[in-house]
Amino acid sequence: MRDDESVPPTPRRPALFAAATLTVMCLGAAGCGAGDTAQARPGAAAGSPSAATASSPVPASPSPVRSSPAPAKHRPAASASAAKGPSGPLAGKTVVIDPGHNPRNHLHTAEIARQVDIGTTHKECDTTGTSTNSGYAEAEFTLDVAHRMRTLLRAQGAKVVLSHDNDRAFGPCVDERARIGNKAGADAVVSVHADGSAAGNRGFHVILPAPVRSGIADTTEIVGPSRDLGTRIAGLFVRTTGSAPSNYIGGNTGLDTRKDLGGLNLSTVPKVFIECGNMRDPKDAALLTSAGWRQKAAQGIADGISSYLNG
Repeated sequence: MRDDESVPPTPRRPALFAAATLTVMCLGAAGCGAGDTAQARPGAAAGSPSAATASSPVPASPSPVRSSPAPAKHRPAASASAAKGPSGPLAGKTVVIDPGHNPRNHLHTAEIARQVDIGTTHKECDTTGTSTNSGYAEAEFTLDVAHRMRTLLRAQGAKVVLSHDNDRAFGPCVDERARIGNKAGADAVVSVHADGSAAGNRGFHVILPAPVRSGIADTTEIVGPSRDLGTRIAGLFVRTTGSAPSNYIGGNTGLDTRKDLGGLNLSTVPKVFIECGNMRDPKDAALLTSAGWRQKAAQGIADGISSYLNG
């Protein structure tokens, strides 16, 4: 069973990339952080009034007495990082992370069942996602990995936007998820997922947008750059996590192309999905429930994004 917008996959022709090329294309990206420097506020100097002359029969108007002003405190110059904003190899770049599903979708089944236009057809607003046999929800997994990715990418100077951050009752719908990336003018968008296939089906795969020009969907401009983004993510995911490409989708290339996902069809900026593993396979589930492995997964995806953005 697949959870990507609730549509089972149609067997695809193998992508044009051999599995061996994934590790060849691993191009790491080093991160660096940036800090802000607080500025001291200078103190104010106060003068002291003169006293009236005691011997004068009529109170005399006090003569102004000029006191020497207190030395002004040194005001440190603004730091270069504060003046220029975030620094790092991804400074000036915007990345949108789209954590798949929502932990509370199961409480709003009527709302997420609403049909939305994805260009090629109409589909459900969203789905509940899958889970491991022990009950660890895909929506919890995707948020955790998204948070780890955000930290890594911000450390490299990127502006990072999440499509949601467990701050909504349900959704967003798949069409809105696409609009969030479009509105942000994102340089790259990655939708994070985990699959719900049969036991024995193992490994990750990255889903690329197919060429689509239908209704409100037009992926003409993003197919090429999205393939570049997805290929780099796949290669660096292998290197960082040690996971193998899917043995049941993509012909062992780790890449799959689809035209039935609204999040891809409606995107006008480079975007891919990544299924980090199969939650229904015990061996994959052991990885997906490990915080240490999730950190590696976040690092692999972030490295792929950095490699793509740095050219």
